[in-house]
Parts: sequence; structure tokens; C-alpha cells
Amino acid sequence: MNKAAAVKAGWQTKTLADVCEFSNGLWKGEKPPFVNVGVIRNTNFTKEGALDDSDIAYLDVEVRKFEKRRLQLGDVILEKSGGGPKQPVGRVVLFDIAEGDFSFSNFTSALRVLEPDSLDFRFLHKFLHWTYLSGVTEGMQSHSTGIRNLDGDAYKAIEIAFPELSEQQRIVGILDAAFDGISTAKANAERNLQNARALFESHLQSVFTQRGERWVERTLNDVCKQITDGKHGDCTGEDCSGYYFLSAKDVRGGTLNYEGARQITRADFEETHRRTDLEPGDILVTNSGTIGRLAIAPSDDRTSRTTFQKSVAILKPLRTAIDSRFAFHCLSSGLARFVNLSAGTAQKNLLLRDLRAYRLALPQSVDQQQLLGIKLDALSAETQRLESLYHQKLAALDALKKSLLDQAFTGAL
Repeated sequence: MNKAAAVKAGWQTKTLADVCEFSNGLWKGEKPPFVNVGVIRNTNFTKEGALDDSDIAYLDVEVRKFEKRRLQLGDVILEKSGGGPKQPVGRVVLFDIAEGDFSFSNFTSALRVLEPDSLDFRFLHKFLHWTYLSGVTEGMQSHSTGIRNLDGDAYKAIEIAFPELSEQQRIVGILDAAFDGISTAKANAERNLQNARALFESHLQSVFTQRGERWVERTLNDVCKQITDGKHGDCTGEDCSGYYFLSAKDVRGGTLNYEGARQITRADFEETHRRTDLEPGDILVTNSGTIGRLAIAPSDDRTSRTTFQKSVAILKPLRTAIDSRFAFHCLSSGLARFVNLSAGTAQKNLLLRDLRAYRLALPQSVDQQQLLGIKLDALSAETQRLESLYHQKLAALDALKKSLLDQAFTGAL
């Protein structure tokens, strides 16, 4: 049942097909005469339900098709194809441009209110945005060649409940004022999040560019007793075996992620383990796909039962030459250089020979390296704490927005 059913007495309920005219988007022109117009595409949709007009594409389209699909102020544009695993199809934006010639792409549809004296287009837009945020369209999508398509008939059957026009306008006014405040708060939180990351990155770079006395340059091959990679090919899976076969996707955030990690037979593990022989303090580097993600093997009982696919390189530091934590931060400061070293086109790879030749600067004293590693660990932990707080604030603001929309369209605002 659509949520619109549980509303205040006196509100009328109709389907979208009853209150809107639906128009399908257009393709690029094939038959002259043509006209050059701005075409709203999926890339112009923001997660907040607003239209991003900073990169509207201007295309030559057929005059006869454009005349039937000319956007006007107040039209709501619906994403009917697109989406992704974490973004269901069905986003909406309000066309709020008063001048110019604009249309919409074949991946979208336009909804136009049939009776503006009965239904305010701003009320409609916010209702449809709320519908999307509530997950209604997620159950209306189908998959075709990797693209998600919205069931148009099901969407048109959605029921919208609405009061008289003046009450709609009052509700819209309250939501607009509240959303302006939420938008400002989110922008501040996102800016603070970026600043926290930038501050850590700046300090990290300064440590390894300014350096100090008695610093030397060494290659990774000089300070590691072994640099190798994981197994080329597959291993036999065995649930709950306790032996892990990790890939590049499991190397992130400075550590190894075992959640949902693949487990393999003991025989396959022992064969592969001879090559990697993972120990606490070893450094893992992704060398294929997204190059240069790093982790340090933890002091965990799973470490001795973990091996890797070929997409992960294993660096085994010489404890008398380099401290693991210092090496981790040193390599983190040079991720861009990792990418520059990479070879390949469609699938980039960081070759072991290039990794072994990678040069890094470090204090001669391992004790000094350890002190720097401890300081950088502390700064990294504080940065992560701040990032967590800002993420929580952003989530709380999103929840507040959703709560206000829930109240608005159930007659409680």
C-alpha cells in the first residue's frame, strides 16, 4: 500500500496518472530540420533532488520532436533508466529554469501537472522525492544489460494525497526553509570533513618532504627481505575453513577486511602460503585495478591463516632497516607515484620490479622512524575520529530531512 493512504481527513487522493501528463525523453536528432537545445540528462540529477545545471549538454535535436518535449518551468523530470547497485532508479528533479530552450533525454520522462489550480508542482516534486527516498521505486525497477529500468505503469499508479492549494503552499514553504538550513549544515559538515583529511595529508607530506638530519634514500628492495605477490589463479572455496584468500578489495582503510572474505581449503592455503608467508607488520599493496591501497598485517590469529590473490603485493620489511608503521605512512604519502609507475591501459598494474625499485626517504635510526610512526598514527586516529563525527552528522541531517518529508506527506506538518 502506498504511504499516501494514511493522511489527514479532507485531503484528496489520486494516482499520478490522474494528476500528471507524462512525456518520454528524446534521442539525438536524425532528420532535419534541427534545433540546438539544452538536454537534461541523468548526470544533472543531484542526490538532494535538485537540478544541477552546471554541465547541461546542448545537442542538435529534431524540431518536430522538440516541440512535443519542450520543458517548461515546473515540470518534474523523472529518471526512468539508469541507477546502480547503491542508487535505485527513480530520482526526480524540478525544472526551475525560466528562460531558454530545454528538453530531456531518452533515459528520463517529464511530468507536468494537469491542473495547477489544484496541485502545486513544488508539492508534487517534494512528494516524488520523498517517494524515492522511501524506497518505493526500488521495488519498481527491472534489470536489462546492466541498466535499471523503471516500471512506468507501476509508477503512474502511485497515489498522491494532497490538501487544498493554499495548504500545499504552506507545507512547501516550511520544507523549503528547513531544507535550506539542512543544506547549509551539510555543506559545513562536508567542508569540515574535507579539511580534516586535507590537514592530515598536508602534515604527512611535510614529514616526507622536509625530512630531517641523517635521513637517507633507499629502495624498497633495500629495506625489505622479500617483495612478492599472491597466487595467480583460483583456489577451492570452503566455508568456515578458517583459511582466507583475500583480494585487492579486502585491502582498504589501512587494514585487512575479513567481513565476507573468501575462505579456502587448507591444502590450497598451504600451497599458496609458501609464496606469501604473511606475518604481523607485513605491508600489503594493491597492485592491480585501484593501485596503491595499503594495509598492515595485524597481530591477529587470522594473519597466519591468510594468503592473497595476485592483485596484492606483500612487502616484508627488514626490522633492522625500517619500521613497519613508518613504512606504511611513507608509502601512503607517495600513492600518486605508485600510479605513475603503473603499467597497462584498460587494466593498470604495478609491476613488482617497479615496486622493488621505488625509492623512499627515511631516518637512518629505526628508533626515530618508530617515533614518527607513532605520531602519524595518533594524527591519523584523530582524523578518523573527526571523519566519523562528520559522517554521523551528515547521516543525522539526512534522517532529519526524511522525517520532515514523512510528516509533510502524512498530514503531520
